[in-house]
Amino acid sequence: MPVFEYRVLNGLGRPERALVDAESLAEARRKLRAEGRRVLEIAESGAAPPTAGASHAAGFRRVAPAELAVATRQLATLLHAGMALVPALSALVEQLGVRPLGGAIARVRDKVSQGAALAAALAEHTHVFSDLYVNMVAAGEAAGALETVLLRLADVLEKRVNLMNKVRAALAYPLFLAIIGAAVIIFLLSFVVPSISKLFLEMNRRLPLPTLILIAISGFLKSYLWAMVLACGAAFFGLRFWLRTPAGRSLWDRAALRLPLFGDLVLKIAVARFARTLGVLLGSGVSILDALDIVKRVVGNSVLAGALEQVKESVRHGGSIADPLRRSGVFPPVVYHMVAVGENSGSVEDALLNVADAYENEVETSVGTLASFLEPLMIPIMGGVVGFIVLAILLPIFEINQAIR
Repeated sequence: MPVFEYRVLNGLGRPERALVDAESLAEARRKLRAEGRRVLEIAESGAAPPTAGASHAAGFRRVAPAELAVATRQLATLLHAGMALVPALSALVEQLGVRPLGGAIARVRDKVSQGAALAAALAEHTHVFSDLYVNMVAAGEAAGALETVLLRLADVLEKRVNLMNKVRAALAYPLFLAIIGAAVIIFLLSFVVPSISKLFLEMNRRLPLPTLILIAISGFLKSYLWAMVLACGAAFFGLRFWLRTPAGRSLWDRAALRLPLFGDLVLKIAVARFARTLGVLLGSGVSILDALDIVKRVVGNSVLAGALEQVKESVRHGGSIADPLRRSGVFPPVVYHMVAVGENSGSVEDALLNVADAYENEVETSVGTLASFLEPLMIPIMGGVVGFIVLAILLPIFEINQAIR
């Protein structure tokens, strides 16, 4: 049954949005009138609403990974409680309301109610449900263990979100210090120093070298600040365009793995994502070739993706997973040794999940260490720059004071 999104005035006279099931738009209007609702506008969920300036469907807005993880766990819980799939999807739509994910799941529910498989319905919404999501659901349906697979999928999504949140939280404070410090320095050089240096220049006295350097830097910033901002903006968009090319992405990813301080962290995050995703896919019944193809697209680094392509070719010709991982020279030794042990014992997925747990813990430790190193490092750097500015301003004042005496 189609789902319609409408906007009404609530009891306080304020507009609010909600969803209603109906066979047609006219039926939806009749149902709402019968409930005494004052409808301002109504449109099928996912269609562009009739408001001015609307240009994109609501269902194509970005869905937060954390929101998708919560919805997946709720769906698994409803199925585990004995609810049929279509009513469970309807309950999820009601829970999500008019958010983009709610509209997408509503359309998935309609397809499933018409006889489509859940995975096939999800595959029509690639902007919301990734290949990993669709293939795991397909494997769960084929094995008759959909709720179990959905719980595993929710675990994967939640662990990924939690890991990235910890990385962002640990690096947020040093980044905040850097931005604030840079803004203060630019403000001093662009607006404060010029007014003071003007007084020094009017005295027609020989100025100390630090003061001359400061005046030159300040004059440059004052004259070319907007040009520098435009150049930075052009460089940013040019970099984004370049990174969309295969050569640009490959070069960037190789450089990221070699970065001092950050390169090791980038590798650990990518390895943890590779091991967690491949282990869960294999444990859910996805074939090894399909699983490797999915992992290659979600690992987040083209260098590791190239190595996984070699692994895929090895497996296709009857080879192992561990040997091409070792030959790639990208993956740490513990990874391919653990995979080799798993292959010998017939439990590759368990070995991969153990690797994922270990590397996720290492990522948390590395991020904490990096943050504790960057925070005290920012203070002397900013202090040195500000100290130079203060020194360059005070030196002429001291010389004038000595001349007066």
